[in-house]
Amino acid sequence: MSTKCKNCPLRQHALFTKMTSDEVRFTQKFKKGELTIDAGTPLMMEGSNSPQLYTALSGMGIRYKTLEDGKRHVVNFVFPGDFIGLQAGVMNEMYHSVDAVTRMTLCVFDRKELWSFFRNHPERAFDLTWLAAIEEHFLGEALAAVGQRSATERIIWAFVRIFQRGTELGLVDQNRMPLPYRQQDLADALGLSLVHTNKTLARLRDRQLAAWSDGYLTINDLGRLAQEGDMTLEPLPTRPLF
Repeated sequence: MSTKCKNCPLRQHALFTKMTSDEVRFTQKFKKGELTIDAGTPLMMEGSNSPQLYTALSGMGIRYKTLEDGKRHVVNFVFPGDFIGLQAGVMNEMYHSVDAVTRMTLCVFDRKELWSFFRNHPERAFDLTWLAAIEEHFLGEALAAVGQRSATERIIWAFVRIFQRGTELGLVDQNRMPLPYRQQDLADALGLSLVHTNKTLARLRDRQLAAWSDGYLTINDLGRLAQEGDMTLEPLPTRPLF
């Protein structure tokens, strides 16, 4: 059965801004159902014009762009609470693809109702604008990491941000969280070769800074890891939930 917005398990996490009863009711009207897909299933394809928008209720995915020569760049990783498809909703076409990496459950929204947010509920419309802004901020941070950080610093930056997100989502248990991606995915996100990524991960493991194996990421001291990566450990901003 479809999860009611008032009972959404994601709302208990401090990562997401509190919603008023009116906002919950309005979002429930926007929601058309739920979709469960298996690992490896394409959710949105580059160049497509999807009639639906999604929120990841559970599971993880990946956003990526394919170049003309077949090479791939990972844009970012999808976690529970992420809103998917806004690009197609506004621009009528996806300019990247989204695949499920694990089994995922998604809340489904009708794209045609998107404009009702702007007509009838400007506060929620602003939330959509905020999500677009935070994605722009993240992509700027990622571009700076790829362009200016060393391989070790890039991977530390990615691990710190991922671990912070996992902590806020309740995915971390005793300094360990599920991270069911491949080394190639991380390499494609950070502009590194697979060999370089593998060697860098081995150095981090040998120094007991971070260990990623068997689908789990372990970080015993996040502050120390951030310091090694020349990062300022700042809390994640709370984000709207759809």
